[in-house]
Amino acid sequence: MAATRTAHTVWNGNLIEGAGNTTLDSSGLGTFDVTWKARTEQSGGKTSPEELIAAAHSACFSMAFSNELAQGGFTPEEIQTKADVTFVPGTGITGSHLTMTARIPGISEEDFRRISEAAKTGCPVSGALASIDITLDATLAS
Repeated sequence: MAATRTAHTVWNGNLIEGAGNTTLDSSGLGTFDVTWKARTEQSGGKTSPEELIAAAHSACFSMAFSNELAQGGFTPEEIQTKADVTFVPGTGITGSHLTMTARIPGISEEDFRRISEAAKTGCPVSGALASIDITLDATLAS
């Protein structure tokens, strides 16, 4: 069953001095201010497309990893994932670096590494970002 999620953005002005806001329509969770400056300098309380992609990638990877673990017979106590999405003006988004730490009872380091890599590849957001470099630092916590 396909699911469609919706967000919309209203932008006013030119790229450099203009500003807008992005609303998460499907969830109704909020409206977030966006600016060019938030993409290329300090965020100043505003967000950027790259931060929204980072949020999507960290959530998707965590879910994919949890699913891969379940298929291997493991249940995580906790998964913490951070995504750092890099934007280069004039070039675009060049990479997403995932940093994940997980507590998983009874898993070997070998299974942890194999499942982490499978989740990185199998995450649908990773698939959508396939044209950029996606890296992963995974740590098994005790």
